[in-house]
Amino acid sequence: MAIKLIAIDTDGTLLNSDGEILESTKIAIKKALNKGIRVVLSSGRPIDGLKGYMNELEIMGSGEYVITLNGAIVRNADDDIISENLLPNSYYRILTAFGLANKIPFNIVDANSRIITADHNVDPMIYQQAYENQDPLYIRNPEELPEEKMRIAKGCFVGDSDILDEFEPKIRKEFKKDLSVIRTDPYFLELFALHVNKGNALRELASKLNITQAEIMAVGDEYNDISMFENCGTSVCMANGDEEAKKAADYITSSNDEDGISEAFDKFVF
Repeated sequence: MAIKLIAIDTDGTLLNSDGEILESTKIAIKKALNKGIRVVLSSGRPIDGLKGYMNELEIMGSGEYVITLNGAIVRNADDDIISENLLPNSYYRILTAFGLANKIPFNIVDANSRIITADHNVDPMIYQQAYENQDPLYIRNPEELPEEKMRIAKGCFVGDSDILDEFEPKIRKEFKKDLSVIRTDPYFLELFALHVNKGNALRELASKLNITQAEIMAVGDEYNDISMFENCGTSVCMANGDEEAKKAADYITSSNDEDGISEAFDKFVF
C-alpha cells in the first residue's frame, strides 16, 4: 500500500551529528511533499525548536502537521493547535519537590514552550534545552507561578546518564500510575500526561486525516520512537539508533550522517 504520511523524529534522525539536515534528506522530503505525501516532524522538542527546520524543509500551511513535546501538543504548520494533552500546574510543585529531595535537576516545559526550573544552580542540560529550542528559561519557585493559569506539557529530570539510571526505577515507581514516564535519551527522563507518546499522537492525527496505519511510515532512533513504530505500517530505525528501537523496527537504514533518510524514502516511498 502506498505511503501517505511519513513521521520523522528530529534529533538523531532528521538531524545529523552536527545538528544539520543533510542535503539528501532535504531532496527526499521535498520530493515526498511534491507527491502530496504528508511529512510530519515528530519530536520531544517544543514548537519553537522545530519551526526553523520546518521552514527549511518547506513544511508549511494548514494542511501540514507537526507532533511536538513527544505528542503532548499536535499543531498544523500554521501553528494552530489540533490536539493537546497537558498537566495541571500542581505537578510543578510535586515534581520539583521530588527533584529537590533527591538532588536531581528538574524543569518543566509549559504549553507556551517556556522552560521553567526552581534550581538556582541550573544544570547545563537545562541550558542546552533552552539554547537548542530557542526558548526562554525562567527560574521560578512553585509558589511564584499561578496555580490555575499555567499548564505543563512535560516535566524533565535531566543530567548525567548514571544519575538518571540510578533514579529511573524510583521515578517510575512513584509516578507511573498517574503519568507517562519516558526515557527520551540517556540524559532526559520525561513525564507527561497519562497516555501521551508519539505513537498515540500519530494514530490520532492519521485518523483525523483518514489515513490508515498501513499508509504510515515512521523513522526514528530512540526508545521514545518505538510507540510510533507500533502505530505505522513501515517502521525504520537509524543505524545510530538505540538497540531497543532497532529491535522494534521493520528496517534499519544507514545512520543520520550517511543519508539514512533518503535511503529509506527510496526503498519504501518512491
